[in-house]
Amino acid sequence: MVRIAAAADIHASEVSADRVERAFADLEGEADVILLAGDLTTSGEPEQAEVIADSCRNLDVPIFAVLGNHDHHAGRTDELGEVLAGAGIRLLDRECATCEVDGLEVGVVGTKGFVGGFPGSALPDFGEPLLRKVYAETSAEADAIERGLQAIVHCDIRVVLLHYSPVVDTLEGEPPGIYTYLGSERLATPIAESGCDLVLHGHAHAGSFQGCIGDIPVYNVAVHVTGRNFWIVELDGSGVRRGGEVVEVREPPQ
Repeated sequence: MVRIAAAADIHASEVSADRVERAFADLEGEADVILLAGDLTTSGEPEQAEVIADSCRNLDVPIFAVLGNHDHHAGRTDELGEVLAGAGIRLLDRECATCEVDGLEVGVVGTKGFVGGFPGSALPDFGEPLLRKVYAETSAEADAIERGLQAIVHCDIRVVLLHYSPVVDTLEGEPPGIYTYLGSERLATPIAESGCDLVLHGHAHAGSFQGCIGDIPVYNVAVHVTGRNFWIVELDGSGVRRGGEVVEVREPPQ
């Protein structure tokens, strides 16, 4: 059994350092792997990433992360990566990685994802060069998911870690007019074709917790949605066994 602790949209800063440190400290003994689905920082400053790094430095479990739009804001993603790596956090950018937990090999495909929308409001590959660059960026993200899933096909447990949503289900609660900017259905295509056990994302603060790609569960683990610091998911190589929480005792969000 593998216990994955997942969170997104922590938005760490010097102001929230104590809260963030306590949240990670509460994971001691509760998780085998930690997955962070982007927006680790408030505005992408390395000092804000230090808050995450300091909170993770003494944790003795694999930690994988992707960046989100807030993390890109300051244009210092290389520095963020250095800070996080110094604390043992593996930052995934169109990459995959593996770790072993209790004899099970866990593979994680990690990338930001991007915008583009869903049926009825999808951005086409047509028109001005700038809009076509947006389309191309989402294409590159989808291609990275496909490559990553092919690379970890041998793993007992396969997880896709994103910031933007690949499904419209987990956006419900957000204004429909901004769905185009919260994710893209094109991210779901390689997941549906190659398969995995679990998809995690964030970004949609007012969205819904659970969706799916076929039979594959998709969880929006933004802390604003889960209402807790981390969401715990247990897997045993045959899919998700249960979801739970670290801090609060309450029913899973619907």
